[in-house]
Amino acid sequence: MSATTTNAPSAPRFGMFRPRRAAVALILLALALAPAPLGPLTRGLMTDAFTQVAGFVAATLILFYGAERLFRFNIGRSLQNAKGWQVPLAALLGSTPGCGGAVVVVAAYSSGHVGFGAVVATLTATMGDAAFLLIATRPDAALVVLPLSFVVGIISGWVVDALPGPARQPRNVGSGALAPLIGRTRAKDVMFAAFALPGLIIGVTQLSGADVGAIFGPIMPIVGLGGTAAGLFIWSTSKLHAMTNDADSPITRMAEETSFIAVWVIGAYLAYDYIVAFSGFDLEAMFNSVAPLLPLMGVLVGLIPGCGPQVLVTTLYVGGLIPFASLMGNAISNDGDALFPAIALDPGAAVRATVYSTIPAVIVAYGFYFFAPGFMN
Repeated sequence: MSATTTNAPSAPRFGMFRPRRAAVALILLALALAPAPLGPLTRGLMTDAFTQVAGFVAATLILFYGAERLFRFNIGRSLQNAKGWQVPLAALLGSTPGCGGAVVVVAAYSSGHVGFGAVVATLTATMGDAAFLLIATRPDAALVVLPLSFVVGIISGWVVDALPGPARQPRNVGSGALAPLIGRTRAKDVMFAAFALPGLIIGVTQLSGADVGAIFGPIMPIVGLGGTAAGLFIWSTSKLHAMTNDADSPITRMAEETSFIAVWVIGAYLAYDYIVAFSGFDLEAMFNSVAPLLPLMGVLVGLIPGCGPQVLVTTLYVGGLIPFASLMGNAISNDGDALFPAIALDPGAAVRATVYSTIPAVIVAYGFYFFAPGFMN
């Protein structure tokens, strides 16, 4: 896989603060330290963002990047060489639980290794971190949602590739050579990984339905806020635009990309929950308002970047508050955290990919609603 930055790791890239990013980090810090009710709410949301999303993103990215180094291959170039199998492989990466697979496809598109159809396929196929919740609570439904999203992703990618449009040319990024198996890893990356591992454990425990507050107690906010602080520090001191250079170590790539995504996730969590807390907006009540609109509601929530709202939709389904049609529409329309780097790398392409994934989402959702209304409910 290739990077969007043109330089190999160097001192400036790993050193000074980036003024605009440092300003954003300071604003988030001020919100976290604000008096009640804003401060406690913000700290809770930051903890949730890290344990519910960042830990899973870190795990999937280290899995992909570690496999690249261990087995000595490059995912982006492998997809480029796959030719006719490019779209199915992209859909397969997207259908893996979490957002790591979709993120690597988006990065491969940014470097010109895959076509736009592959992006549509992976974003259509991905269910993001909501897949972990569905697998843990309704494995029978997961056995339908994930394979069906995979198939719809392939079909959507092939249809998009058949449409006329300019080809994306590869950029001159990365060295093209496989980096050392381990590579140079910075202390701040190790620090981030030290928070990400317990964050993942807390997240998995939470998905199992256990009371994480009772199990982990004060450890949970320490991990969540410590990991958030480490991520903000990495993000504020890096020139990284969205994706890393393939010469970086797997831990560095994981830390930088997860930190980048985590900032967007925190922003999405804060924006959504601030609205809910201070305006009285109730998503659950919205879903219960008009039955025929429930599938469309699932699709529309899927258009919101990030995994937080999608996890909520899955929770509503598991609780029996919305039908399977709504879950299916949301699973196809949502792009998970992979949409954040897509927006940063190519906003126009991100919008087009989201529109393309919305069309099959509506078709499939209302197909289940009208022709199999009781299926998996």
